[in-house]
Amino acid sequence: MSNLTLALGKPTLADRIFSRSIAVDAVLIAAGAALTAVAAQIAVPLWPVPITGQTLAVLLVGVTLGAVRGGISMVLYAALGIIGLPVFSESSSGWSVVAGPTGGYIIGFIFSAILTGWLAQREWDRKLLRAFVAFLIGSVVTFAFGLPWLATFLGAVGAPNDLQSVLQAGLYPFILGGVIKSILGAGIITLAWVAVGRRDRKAQP
Repeated sequence: MSNLTLALGKPTLADRIFSRSIAVDAVLIAAGAALTAVAAQIAVPLWPVPITGQTLAVLLVGVTLGAVRGGISMVLYAALGIIGLPVFSESSSGWSVVAGPTGGYIIGFIFSAILTGWLAQREWDRKLLRAFVAFLIGSVVTFAFGLPWLATFLGAVGAPNDLQSVLQAGLYPFILGGVIKSILGAGIITLAWVAVGRRDRKAQP
């Protein structure tokens, strides 16, 4: 039973630091959800979608834990918010948040973590440029879910929801920040791999 794990596929950064087991997986999944919850509180209030640190946390969770554990971690994050824990931006919670303008982004976090985790398991996170591209792709996935959801919400409340209005509300304000987050994330993950490589070399007899 000690060899049972959710860490399917090729090892990720987490697997190079921690041993593979269900107990470790549970801790890492919970830690990923907690990191996302903390990052959500780093927010610039805007309507209908605030600027937050969530996206960077989601991407880091995905590439660090891999597709399965990263996706489960984001499902846990969403579930905790829905049942009432104040883990969404500005300490909000409840189904009303998911049903609101940002709900699509929260759903997108799950698939973003899965995709970036899948790419990390193919070693996209080992080199700076490929890691940057992986983070950008993960960000695009979040918007791919978030923007249609936002358009539906805006239409439901009687606000303009044509393509240009939706892009102005849910994409344009986040492009620069998304690029910066991708650069930061790529730098963090590749430096972490360098540190792990140095540790392993020192451990060799």
